[in-house]
Amino acid sequence: MKYAVRYYTKTGHTRKLAEVMANELGVEALPISEPITEPVDILFLGNSYYAFSIDPEVRDFVRSLDPKMVGKIVNFGSAAMLNSTYKKVKVEADKVGIPMDDKEFHCRGEFKGIHKGRPNAEDLKAAAEFAKTF
Repeated sequence: MKYAVRYYTKTGHTRKLAEVMANELGVEALPISEPITEPVDILFLGNSYYAFSIDPEVRDFVRSLDPKMVGKIVNFGSAAMLNSTYKKVKVEADKVGIPMDDKEFHCRGEFKGIHKGRPNAEDLKAAAEFAKTF
C-alpha cells in the first residue's frame, strides 16, 4: 500500500496528529499546500472545524484531487467543540469521485482554554495506533 498524509491546521494540533500517523506509515506529513504528485492508495487528510465547517482551503484541496491519483481518503483531526468533519469532507470527496474510508480518527483539541493540552500524549498514541490499522 502506498500512503500520503496531508493536513490543514491553524493551531498546530492537526499537524501533531499528522506527524505521528505519517511516522507509523513511513511517509512525511505535509500541509495541503503540497499536492499529491504520485498515485496513493490511501490519503490521510487532517482537518478541523473552523466557523462550523471545513476551511475553504480544505474544500478546495479535496476538489483538486484526481481520482486516478487517490484510491480513498481517511479523515482525521481534532476539535474543541464539534465532532468530526467526516461528513463535510465526504460531500467534497463525493463530488470528485473519491471514496472515504468508514474509519476515521478524531480527538479533542484545545481552543481558548477548553480541553487544555489536547491533543495530549494519549491522543497522539491513539492516532499512531489508528494509522497502524491500515
